[in-house]
Amino acid sequence: MLKVIACGAAPAADVGRLVDLALAADWEVEVVPTPSGLDFIDVAALEGRTGVAVRTRHTEPDRPTSRQADAFIVAPATFNTVNKLALGISDTYALHMLATAVGRGLPVAVLPFVNTALAGRAPFRSSVEQLRAEGVSVLLGPGGYEPHEPGVGAGHDGFPWAAALDAVRLGR
Repeated sequence: MLKVIACGAAPAADVGRLVDLALAADWEVEVVPTPSGLDFIDVAALEGRTGVAVRTRHTEPDRPTSRQADAFIVAPATFNTVNKLALGISDTYALHMLATAVGRGLPVAVLPFVNTALAGRAPFRSSVEQLRAEGVSVLLGPGGYEPHEPGVGAGHDGFPWAAALDAVRLGR
């Protein structure tokens, strides 16, 4: 089972591309948006593609839980999510699952979507280094996502979805 965490950024509207790639590679897929990511995705379309409910919260007591994940992809990963994950903050369902996955040593690929101003900030650079030191594949730079200039984040046609899938496939 591959869990895809979709954060609140423009490429999240196209997360179905990643889902289709993963399904074609014989993954079962569950999409878990962050609270902000929920506004960007088409829940019904994703549930139709995967056959799995889109969840944003922990399961209520006495309700079935979702399957354990074999790997995680965070795409698009926002500045906020990258920094929170590196700091171990798990104040959302998505971050809780990711923090646990990193702690368990599961394959986790993070495909950021940030502008050059945010990518150049010391806290973000430190978070990327810290996550990489913990074994997380942060796909930033050549072969991953190249940060865009501030104010032009809507252009995301070339978002490298396949790179994230390749990163977790190697750890499968």
